[in-house]
Amino acid sequence: MDTILELADAAGYDGLPFSDPTELAAWFHQGESGSLDAYLQAFTHTVAVMQSAAALERVAYESVMDLAADGVRYAELRFAPSLHTAGGLEPTEVVAAVAGGIRSGEKESGCITRIIVTAMRDANDSEDVAKLAIASRDLGVVGFDVAGPEAGFPNANYRSACRQADEANVPITIHAGEGDGVGQISQAIHHCRARRIGHGVRIIEDTTVENGDVTDLGELAGYVRDLHVTLEVSVLSNLHTGIYPDAAAHPVGALHRAGFAVTLNTDNRLMSGTSMSREFALAADHHGFGPEDFHRVTRAALDAGFAEWPVRQLLLADVNDQYRSEFGSSL
Repeated sequence: MDTILELADAAGYDGLPFSDPTELAAWFHQGESGSLDAYLQAFTHTVAVMQSAAALERVAYESVMDLAADGVRYAELRFAPSLHTAGGLEPTEVVAAVAGGIRSGEKESGCITRIIVTAMRDANDSEDVAKLAIASRDLGVVGFDVAGPEAGFPNANYRSACRQADEANVPITIHAGEGDGVGQISQAIHHCRARRIGHGVRIIEDTTVENGDVTDLGELAGYVRDLHVTLEVSVLSNLHTGIYPDAAAHPVGALHRAGFAVTLNTDNRLMSGTSMSREFALAADHHGFGPEDFHRVTRAALDAGFAEWPVRQLLLADVNDQYRSEFGSSL
C-alpha cells in the first residue's frame, strides 16, 4: 500500500478512499465484490495513480520483484495502455515505461517477464491497441488480449483487431467464460483466433459432471480439450466475482482431471489478495493437487507461453529437473 499512497501523493490524486495503509489494503480486497463489474470498479484508483512514465516504471519493476519473491521464474504481465494516457502519455510511451521497469526487475531478480497488451471491451480502440502490440514487439510485447466486462460486449466484436494481431504473428489470449458463458469462449476461439482463454472455467457448462468428475463433453468442450486450448484459471478471482461460492465448488480440479490444458494464475494479485503460492495452495487444499498435478500445470503454462521457445525450453528443462529431483523420477 505504500506504493499507491506515494504515487497518489506524487500525482496529486486525492481520490483514494483511505490514507491509512491498513484500511486502504482492506478496501482494495474485493473478496465481497460478487460480480465481475463490481470487481473491476476498484481499478479506478490504481489506474488514476499510474499516469506518468515514472509511476508505470516503478509499478512494473515492483511487480516483477514481487513475483520473483514468490518463486515465479517466468511471467507475462498484461495491462491496457489506453488506460494510462490521461496524463498526456502516448500509448507507445506507456508501453516503453512498463518495459523499462520490467527490464530492471528482470535484471535484478532473474524472473523472465514479457508483456501482453490488452484492449478493453468497453472502449472503442481495439484495432489501435492491436497495432500497438504489433509495433511494440521489440519492447517485450508477446501477445494481444481483450478484457473487461463481458456482459453486452461479445468477443466477436473484436475479430478485426484480433485478425490484425494474428496475421502479424502476435499470439492472442482472450478473457472469456468468466462473466458470460460458453458462447464467449466459442467466439474467442473461432472469431478471435485465441490460443489461450483467460479464465475459461465456464467451459464446464458444456460438460456433464458426475460425482465431481467430467463424464461427457459437448462439442465445444471437446474441441477445447482435444486441441489443448489453454485455460488460464484463477480460482480466487472467480470466487470474488461470484462465479462459484467457494473453492471446493470451483471446477479447476474436474477440468484438470478430464485432460483440459489447465494452468494456475493469479489474475489480479492486489484486488484478490493472492499470489501464485496461494493459488497453488487452494488447488492442493480443495482439489487434491499433488506434485504430479503441479508439474503438469506448470509444464502446460510454459508450453502455452508466448515468449520465444528457446527461453521457455530452458525453463521447462529446469522445471522438469527440479520436480524430478524433489519428488522422484516418475515425474
